[in-house]
Amino acid sequence: MSQAAYVAPAAVSVGEDPLEADYTLGVADKVRVIVFDEPSLSGEFVVNANGSLSMPLIGDVRAIGNTAGDIAQTIQAKLRQGYVLEPRVSIDILTFRPFYILGEVNKPGEYPYSSGLTVDGAVATAQGYTYRAEKKSIYIKRAGEARAVKMKLTPDLKIRPGDTIRVGERYL
Repeated sequence: MSQAAYVAPAAVSVGEDPLEADYTLGVADKVRVIVFDEPSLSGEFVVNANGSLSMPLIGDVRAIGNTAGDIAQTIQAKLRQGYVLEPRVSIDILTFRPFYILGEVNKPGEYPYSSGLTVDGAVATAQGYTYRAEKKSIYIKRAGEARAVKMKLTPDLKIRPGDTIRVGERYL
């Protein structure tokens, strides 16, 4: 089931989550690339540790930090250079990179991200708070940022792919 889709040069077709419209890919994101009328060039690809998608014929395409639209345009441009006359490329984001949760939860660890995930949902995925957990604030380190930021815990506080959530210990 796809989370977001891009058909170049049209706009990104996404769900209700505004994150998906300008979502930039990172290591471990999985995408489906479809080159219309060229099944041998289509397939499912994972952004590798170098931040690229390894495509048939054209080699590595830089993916990290780019949107699905940017990548589709890059693939089209490379295919146009002697491989396909008028390439049309569609990109679906199949899975996002995981999020991490640690601290005062029952099962800290790495979990798959799903669209629209909130901190409450992430805590539920980690089987809830421990009895010592601070339930009024939380620390979130966004992917690509240097340090965690303390945030007030609200029911609609969303997390993003690659985030690290730390549930602190309450003080009596």
